[in-house]
Amino acid sequence: MPAAHDSLLERITINPDVRFGKPCVRGHRITVQEILEWLSSGASQQQILADYPQLEPDDFLAVYAYAAELAAGSKASRG
Repeated sequence: MPAAHDSLLERITINPDVRFGKPCVRGHRITVQEILEWLSSGASQQQILADYPQLEPDDFLAVYAYAAELAAGSKASRG
């Protein structure tokens, strides 16, 4: 994978003490799963960014990269 892809994946953190170890965005308590659920329910990136100002546009790219790794069957664990 390109370095940009790896750089995006570094934005996804997994900490057993945060949200029961679910993958989160940059150590925040916002999980990859929540962002994907909001998007699949029709929320736009702009709406989510307005509701969660601690997020950045590249966080969405990181979520997509993480989901792509999981869909490809790759080990996408990040510490």
